[in-house]
Amino acid sequence: MKFEDLQKVVSENPMFDLAFLVQAFDEPRANIRVQLTRWMAAGRVISLRRGMYTLAEPFRKKELFRPALANAMLRPSYLSGLWALGFYGLIPEQVHWFTSVTSKGPRHYENPLGVFEFRHIKQSAFFGYERVGSGEKTFLVASPEKALLDHWHLHSGEWTDTRLEQMRYQNTEVVNPVTLRDFATRFASPRLQEASEHWIRLRENEKEEEVLL
Repeated sequence: MKFEDLQKVVSENPMFDLAFLVQAFDEPRANIRVQLTRWMAAGRVISLRRGMYTLAEPFRKKELFRPALANAMLRPSYLSGLWALGFYGLIPEQVHWFTSVTSKGPRHYENPLGVFEFRHIKQSAFFGYERVGSGEKTFLVASPEKALLDHWHLHSGEWTDTRLEQMRYQNTEVVNPVTLRDFATRFASPRLQEASEHWIRLRENEKEEEVLL
């Protein structure tokens, strides 16, 4: 397998895995691994995680969209937690660490394209996400309500009024209180149901203060 052959085969795929290459080329898996190792050392191929790769930027014809990459690195998964809260503008910080949730075991990957963390949630709580974006730039992300619940779930301890206020939430109008309550009930977690009530009460208090001003 020559590098030019690899470029032709993966030119329409911003990322590819070892299984795909084994099917595309009539060569033993071990030989393909050796070639990939050489090309990675030469800076032509980037390892995203074990068994998944992309061409380095000078050789890649298509842009690698990192949110979509996060979805592809472990399936099933969707972006959530702090990354999703930043995506919706619910927190003031811009989050560069890609946090996802998965019904599989937790994973943590670091590569030249970023840090990708996958946190485990139970299968019954794997809901409340949607596909957003357009064209080739689409990805799965939690709804604002589910992103809050996932974040609260993944960080232990009680979410008191004080702790919620320390998050400096903003643009809270994107969160539907009815949906938040419904999702908290589906999550079947008293801790999250209590956190949801704290959140809703704080939001209502903020609205009352805005009216008085």
